[in-house]
Amino acid sequence: MQFARSSVSFPFLIKWVMILLANFCLDCTDADPRISEAGQVCGRNRTSPSIIIPQYTKEMQVVTQLVREHGWGSYAVNSTHMSIYALANCYQDLPHNDCVQCYLISCSKLPRCLPAVSGRVYLDGCFLRYDYYNFFHETTDSVEDKVNCSSSVGRAITGQHQLAAAAGNLIHKVTKTAIANGGYAVEQLNGVYGLAQCWRTVSKQGCRECLDKASKVIKGCLPNRDARALIAGCYLRYSTHNFLNHRSQSTSSGPRKGVIVAIVLGMTAFSLLVLFIAYAARKKSLKRKQELTNLGKKWSSYKRSSLNFKYENLEKATNYFDPSKKVGQGGNGSVYKGTLPNGKVVAVKRLFFNTRQWVDEFFNEVNLIHGIEHKNLVKLLGCSIEGPESLLVYEFVPNKSLDQYLDDKNKIKILSWEERLHIIIGTAEGLAFLHGGLEMRIIHRDIKSSNVLVGENFDAKIADFGLVRCLAADKTHLSTGIAGTLGYMAPEYLVKGQLTEKVDVYSYGVLVLEIVCGRKNNSLAENDSGSLLQTVWKLYTTNQVTKALDPNLKDDFPLEEASKVLKVGLLCTQASVTLRPSMSDVIQMLTTFGQPIPEPCQPPFLNSCRIITSLVSNTLSKLDESCTSTIENSSNMQSSSDGPHRSDQEILLKPSVQET
Repeated sequence: MQFARSSVSFPFLIKWVMILLANFCLDCTDADPRISEAGQVCGRNRTSPSIIIPQYTKEMQVVTQLVREHGWGSYAVNSTHMSIYALANCYQDLPHNDCVQCYLISCSKLPRCLPAVSGRVYLDGCFLRYDYYNFFHETTDSVEDKVNCSSSVGRAITGQHQLAAAAGNLIHKVTKTAIANGGYAVEQLNGVYGLAQCWRTVSKQGCRECLDKASKVIKGCLPNRDARALIAGCYLRYSTHNFLNHRSQSTSSGPRKGVIVAIVLGMTAFSLLVLFIAYAARKKSLKRKQELTNLGKKWSSYKRSSLNFKYENLEKATNYFDPSKKVGQGGNGSVYKGTLPNGKVVAVKRLFFNTRQWVDEFFNEVNLIHGIEHKNLVKLLGCSIEGPESLLVYEFVPNKSLDQYLDDKNKIKILSWEERLHIIIGTAEGLAFLHGGLEMRIIHRDIKSSNVLVGENFDAKIADFGLVRCLAADKTHLSTGIAGTLGYMAPEYLVKGQLTEKVDVYSYGVLVLEIVCGRKNNSLAENDSGSLLQTVWKLYTTNQVTKALDPNLKDDFPLEEASKVLKVGLLCTQASVTLRPSMSDVIQMLTTFGQPIPEPCQPPFLNSCRIITSLVSNTLSKLDESCTSTIENSSNMQSSSDGPHRSDQEILLKPSVQET
């Protein structure tokens, strides 16, 4: 088995395994362990994965056993490199079986923080935290304490004043009872339900301090019908929805089948992590000397070339990497706006790496891209490898990245239909050039909204070529380690590691739907309604596809053209590689009037448990046969109900690779 770039693969492997576990637990049991995520906090300080992951793995193995036995647990692992402390605490109204399941789900979410040295996740039924210091008696945290005000659940109570009065009285009563009763209480008052839970490691006085703060911050959510205070030493919630469990309602004396399976999968996940760590350590020791030799040779050649920039010049150009000059953040570096001594404005990518294996990735980008020029590709001007960190220098693109036009919270501009179509076509032309405009076919592998920059005239410019791979003319595909961003990764690449140009086509299809619909593809939503692919597909099968368009367009778009673009997006996201068009075909479909567009089949989204048994074996071949049969036997679009149903929650298992 090959792992590409350990700085990417560590969190990818953890989350891939853990989310398999989470999906199985969620869909294959009938429990109500309250696994909705109320909040997550990841620390800002990071360390090497090879240091923290072995510690984290040991920690979680012990804590898992403690939770199974007692419903909570705290443990510390000490070493010469660093110490790790961990605490898990179920809320005491949960039956034991539900507590175990809630804890396992929290285990699947917390590794998103790695390799940060601290992280905590609050679910509606349990809490899990790890940190590099002993926080067991900590009650409040002025930096990380949060409140989650949500009105998405609960019944309405007539009048805001009535709700505020009832919830205020409920909060006072439940916190007072919890302090008196050892740190836990549930209450119901005038149609409002409440739960207060202090962690088992917190003293009575600490519990009082924590719940006092929780009471104050949660009252700021009123008159919302549901709210949670997420404090370092406690959890407090009120809701007009009865979310409480009662131990007396648990009718099973032993673990349910789903819990047993979940625990087995959890232990398997830990075993895989340990094996991976041993493998990575072995590979690292064997390659270190060779990487240093390669770096020396390459550094010598680049120092003499026109691509070389002096580190001190780039440092001054960015005002010593002033935070105000920062214009972007990626998975392997930050981007700053800089002005060279000759007045030329450039973008300087400041790379950070967790292992010495960064050498190949860095020079991969420089070697492949520096000589390529195309109006829809960001031009690489050079690099610096002689300073304390490595830098890449690009042309500066003024209008930032496309994801900032799609982000609901930080949207910087509403794009018109013409601007969106211009970006869609430009991205297609850039990809078509990579796939067929050079002697070698280049596969980007990470097409997504944050890697498409928006030029001065809203020209699309594809950026971030750190993951690109070349495919020779006589090769049909590469078999490679998986790297990229989940939500955009094609199923055959994610499952089998088979890399072709059609991997980029799939990512492009997702991107097209995002641009047209004005929102990101949430392939990891806890219910199917969150998937953009499914939403568009359902509307397409009922001839209502234009309802998927961004409402900010306010019907200011040509109906036929918008329908065509959405159809192209669906066609690019086919499960079958052979049914996806090439990028040159996509350009023809988008720019040529009357160009016929094949009918798309159902994209690979759908439901949960069946993916674990069917995906690894013959899912792709079944989809291939099912889709081909559908095209041959149906002239109108019908939603197939007898094909294998799967969701992009399972196919596009969450990394991000951080995301990125």
